[in-house]
Amino acid sequence: MPRWLRAVLLLGGLALIGFGLSGLLTDSYITAPLDVLVWAVGGVLLHDGLWVPLLCLVGARLARDWALRGWLIVAAAVSAIGLPAVLRDGENHGNSSLLPLPYLRNWLLVLAATAGPVLLFALVRWWRRRPRVRRPADPS
Repeated sequence: MPRWLRAVLLLGGLALIGFGLSGLLTDSYITAPLDVLVWAVGGVLLHDGLWVPLLCLVGARLARDWALRGWLIVAAAVSAIGLPAVLRDGENHGNSSLLPLPYLRNWLLVLAATAGPVLLFALVRWWRRRPRVRRPADPS
């Protein structure tokens, strides 16, 4: 990657961080910005310190193919976010707008939609790598 592109990406990332921090500190709806920062740091530590290493170990153990490992990481992240809604589907406690969507169906659709390109990629790679049967030339 060229140095100028790295510099542009770094400056863009720092600008977004600054924008987020200014919103955190000046938004009237956020009454305890320190609690939000503690929650965000805890999320980063949980993600980078536990979640990703665990997924990488499981993926390296179960799947040798990098595309399958990548999909397993995506599926695990989607499941971690979506599974609470899937498990609570139908628990609206008298409020029909609380969990109004078919979360199980949607979760399965997202998993299928993310698995589709990986499966297509694997099939194309298998098709290209399969042994070719050579037929002898016709002597006539």
